[in-house]
Amino acid sequence: MRPRQGIIEIFSTFLQFDADRFRAWVSDPHLRRSMQARLAQSPQMEAAENYWVLYWYKLWQTQPDSLAKAHLTAYLQEVCYWTAHKTSASFASSQYTLSDCFQMAIARFDKVLKGFNPQLGYGFKNYASAIFSSVLKDLLRQQQEVDISTNWSLLRRLSQKRLLESLQNAGLGVDVINRYVLAWNCFKTLYVPTQPTGTRQLPKPESETWEAIAKLYNQERITQLQPSGTECNAQTLEKWLVACAKAARSYLYPSLVSIDAPKPGQESGAFLDDLGSFEQDNYLNEMIAVEEQKKQQSRQTQMQAVLAEAIAKLDSQAQTIMQMYYGQGLTQQEIAKAIDTKQYTVSRRLTRARESMLLALAKWSQETLHITLTSEVLNNINTVLEEWLQVHYRRPSSLMESTS
Repeated sequence: MRPRQGIIEIFSTFLQFDADRFRAWVSDPHLRRSMQARLAQSPQMEAAENYWVLYWYKLWQTQPDSLAKAHLTAYLQEVCYWTAHKTSASFASSQYTLSDCFQMAIARFDKVLKGFNPQLGYGFKNYASAIFSSVLKDLLRQQQEVDISTNWSLLRRLSQKRLLESLQNAGLGVDVINRYVLAWNCFKTLYVPTQPTGTRQLPKPESETWEAIAKLYNQERITQLQPSGTECNAQTLEKWLVACAKAARSYLYPSLVSIDAPKPGQESGAFLDDLGSFEQDNYLNEMIAVEEQKKQQSRQTQMQAVLAEAIAKLDSQAQTIMQMYYGQGLTQQEIAKAIDTKQYTVSRRLTRARESMLLALAKWSQETLHITLTSEVLNNINTVLEEWLQVHYRRPSSLMESTS
């Protein structure tokens, strides 16, 4: 992948894939003109990447419908790409390609915007990388579960709320949905698998079970459905339930459309063309962003010092385990074998080490930044800590220099 050059390109271009490979950087004219206009007002900020991140983030907070979100989406293209590349490689059995994973992650960009807090002292890219990774792993794990589940396993584990949403998303009418839901309830009542309930490979019900399901449906429809409709046989109910499973798969894991793909029914023009138009903002926002950038840099330095000190306080075995886990990428089982101990001991030591670092970081945030430690804030701090540990142990020398 060719690195982008210059502030204008970084904040105004988007990745374009060719199959599953990087093809080119596509420039959005609205975003390019937007950056050119602002650089004309503040030419001294031409190389200040962090300044523009804070500038657009602050503008997004006050003007969520402005171009700020699109600029920040463009800015995180490389971060999202490399996160998708790393995550997709660890899910080799997944049906999703690198480009699919990239789109799945970038589609959750709102989660990054809403959770990011410059006052906590961590960088926008690091935070975005952690969120993209967490969201993508969760989606792929769930997808993996659905992919290997039979229709009957999926239907047994599906909640009625999700089933209703799936059928409504499929565009079915109220009467049809009510019939399908009743059929599903009869299925769950009478289909008692002989295999463990947690299995994902439940077989199709036996013919006797289907006949019992049909009998129960025909009894219940008289009081449960308005209008009650006609009697249904086992074959019809099986078709309905297969349709329910198909609707659930489609709703929970919809197909992806590339942002640079042509619009439906048009030979030219892509979805990128629909990004918002340019909106002006005043010079005061720039001054605020400059000040926030300076504060953020100071907080980042302080935060790194706090975490480096917390690591130094760990005993030698804990430090060794942390280095092997984050620096060398070893599993807990591999670490346990290497240091001749049990896997659960390694797990406990890792948990305690992270808890001590989280406590140190939370205490610093509370005392220095005067932040109230709500559950949401603690979750954000924990996410940042995990990302920091990975970077710290992969590049210890550069990070230690920054904290000295």
